[in-house]
Amino acid sequence: MKVIEVLGQLKQDINVIIERDPAAKTILEVILCYPGLHALIAHRIAHYLYKKKLVLLPRLISQITRFFTGIEIHPGAKIGQGLFIDHGMGVVIGETAVVGDNVTIYQGVTLGGTGKEKGKRHPTIGNNVFMGSGAKVLGSIKIGDNVKIGAGSVVTKPVPSNTTVVGVPGKVVVRRSSPLDDMPVVTKSVCNKEIRVEEMPDPVQEAIQELLRRIEELESKLEKKENEI
Repeated sequence: MKVIEVLGQLKQDINVIIERDPAAKTILEVILCYPGLHALIAHRIAHYLYKKKLVLLPRLISQITRFFTGIEIHPGAKIGQGLFIDHGMGVVIGETAVVGDNVTIYQGVTLGGTGKEKGKRHPTIGNNVFMGSGAKVLGSIKIGDNVKIGAGSVVTKPVPSNTTVVGVPGKVVVRRSSPLDDMPVVTKSVCNKEIRVEEMPDPVQEAIQELLRRIEELESKLEKKENEI
């Protein structure tokens, strides 16, 4: 890795954080206080060594980084440009995971496997994907581009592009004809438009509301029949 390339990459990573996190005020603050940035820098070094067929040293870097940041990224994972790990505590990215460009990951997200299978066993994440706090994406599945995964969701099946997934197990609740349809903007980023977490669909609440509507409808019909009698 050339020094110029490393510095260029670091500058891009800092700009991504400043663009997407309204709490980021200065470059110095980002460099000193953002564990997501620290984890990314360490991962790039570990991944470089991993590709050189080294085994122990990259894993040591990964484990030391986890100790200091709470973020565990296996050296074998492939990370694209513009990844933003916000807060980051509890984030786990497995060995064969592939993360596309301009992805946003919140704390507690896991890109993991489903067992002891060999080979490709972790998910492939597309570009411009948003993963809310505590989301779990498990297995060798593909998540399309411009996908939003709600907080606490558990996704074990492939997800098409331009959709929103929520729930346990994860289900598609919104489909968009284009990447930017119906996407509330939280920051103005050239690379990625994000959504407000509070505006994510809530399938449980929607199901409860539907049940209440049906109960009212049945009560109305029952009352009508009693009056007829």
